[in-house]
Amino acid sequence: MAAPDRDFISVPAGDYRLGSDDHYPEERPARFARVEGFALASRPVTNADFARFVAATGHVTTAERGERPGSAVFTMTPGPVDLRDPGQWWRFVDGASWREPSGRGSASRVDPAAPVTHVSLADAEAYCAWAGLRLPSEAEWEAAARGGLADAPYAWGDRFMPDGSLLAHVWTGAFPWYFARGTPGPAPVGLYPANGLGFIDMIGNVWEMTASPFEGAGGGCGCREGGAGLLRAAKGGSFLCAGEYCLRYRPAARIGIAPGDSSSNVGFRCALPTF
Repeated sequence: MAAPDRDFISVPAGDYRLGSDDHYPEERPARFARVEGFALASRPVTNADFARFVAATGHVTTAERGERPGSAVFTMTPGPVDLRDPGQWWRFVDGASWREPSGRGSASRVDPAAPVTHVSLADAEAYCAWAGLRLPSEAEWEAAARGGLADAPYAWGDRFMPDGSLLAHVWTGAFPWYFARGTPGPAPVGLYPANGLGFIDMIGNVWEMTASPFEGAGGGCGCREGGAGLLRAAKGGSFLCAGEYCLRYRPAARIGIAPGDSSSNVGFRCALPTF
């Protein structure tokens, strides 16, 4: 199967700065690492992309099968809650899947242009295999996300909102009970500017799975459901990242995702194979 019609951007080989000493323990230490040249999709896989894959292969996602089909869904709370208890806003919803993101009867809420969610690592790898692609490594992903900037904390520079402009789809308001821009959820790809290398939506919107294992302390912000198996690193933050709770809308940020987990704020993008 040829790669779906989308742009791939080449990132040259080089020594790239990874991690941060200024934020969460799992990001330390800041360091330089050699990354060989590679090409990464300019945008994440969307619901429309994933629908074509399912139509061609008949693939059934992890969330759609098993003794209790369903997935983890974010639900706003009615008011302020203890931010140390993610169970206040995360719940397992029977029937939730990429087709019905809020549970049974919610198919109308699927936006074809938004990143696909409620997919597991196995689902992402199956998509990549069908498309003749692969998941990027964590180092590759971070090198691309930095957009050509070596030391800036954000993908666009030193300030979160330069000139008052919001440059990624992240939480605005008071987490997890007040969202200032309508209803929280994945947004259509491309609403915010590309980074300096041309990559879209690498920060915010949905976390993106990588092929790399997640090792080290920390990594929890309530985004991980804690299933069994070797954790994989996910990058970029999501629409749920809020400064007062999860300041992970940065290239260095990372969390661990269990292989069988799926949720409403995790997706993926693909890289070209290396030979």
